[in-house]
Amino acid sequence: MSNFSIRATEEEERYLQVRVCASITSFVLLVFFNLVVNFTILSEDSLRTRARFVLLFHLLLAGLVYFGLSSAFYLQIYLGVVPPRPACLTLIAALMTSGSNILLTLTAMAVDRYWAICYPLKYSRLYSKYNFCWLLGLASWLVASIIPFVVMAQEVQMERPLNETTTCSLSTSNRTTQQVLKILFISLCTLVIAFSYWKILCEGRRIGVLNRRNKQARTTILMHGIQLGVYILPTFVNFLLLLLLQMGAIQKEAKNLFEVVNFAFFCLAQSISPVIYGLRKEELLVHFFRKFPCLSTDLKGVMEWLASSTKIRLCFSVR
Repeated sequence: MSNFSIRATEEEERYLQVRVCASITSFVLLVFFNLVVNFTILSEDSLRTRARFVLLFHLLLAGLVYFGLSSAFYLQIYLGVVPPRPACLTLIAALMTSGSNILLTLTAMAVDRYWAICYPLKYSRLYSKYNFCWLLGLASWLVASIIPFVVMAQEVQMERPLNETTTCSLSTSNRTTQQVLKILFISLCTLVIAFSYWKILCEGRRIGVLNRRNKQARTTILMHGIQLGVYILPTFVNFLLLLLLQMGAIQKEAKNLFEVVNFAFFCLAQSISPVIYGLRKEELLVHFFRKFPCLSTDLKGVMEWLASSTKIRLCFSVR
């Protein structure tokens, strides 16, 4: 084996270690956040009957499932485990389902806010007459479960078995058509989200809510944008890196390095983004501190530190 091959193998192993560590760290963080935040939502009737908190519950749950499966996925590659083909496809399908559900839930959260702000009377009548809060989350899981079957249809038909020299990895279903479908799905959700917040912005300006004296409303929209960005940007970054590689603008080693940095950074950002967004809501924060008084001082300290150490200070301020 040449020195170049040995060096490339060592780099791939280090990158894989980074992915394993990032996935497990994000999973552990989300286990904790699911326990404390989702317990607070479920235990309070005023929270579990409101769509915005129910969707936050589903977002945290989907993140927990996704990073749990992601940890198992990269760990089995790192350990050199060769699972049976059905198990491999099931794992990849479950990863796609939970990842798609995260984006669908974010889209539902944006549409929910658009409907609540632009049509408040219809919104209140709808949610008082029908219990759509939990049905929204269930619907997102059902729709997300269809996506892997569409994307992986060709992979199942080929019936290519795994052997000792292959591992269960996403590269087995990494065709151009599937990548295009993935980009189209994310782009569609992004357009719906962008349209919803653009209409919210227009409505806020129309009624005089978004002005220089009211920074909280603008901060909320900015916070939503940052939260959405940490979920949407990674796929577009990877797609851009793939295009640059095909054009010859970057080498494969540089692409692999940028991909693993992109993965690690956004993994950690995704694990804390829903919590920061959720705990900015006064209704949730009050119940959270009452149920977990031991965390109130530490949490405020952390959020105040984030506020003082970032340029987007208003996004993390505690009111």
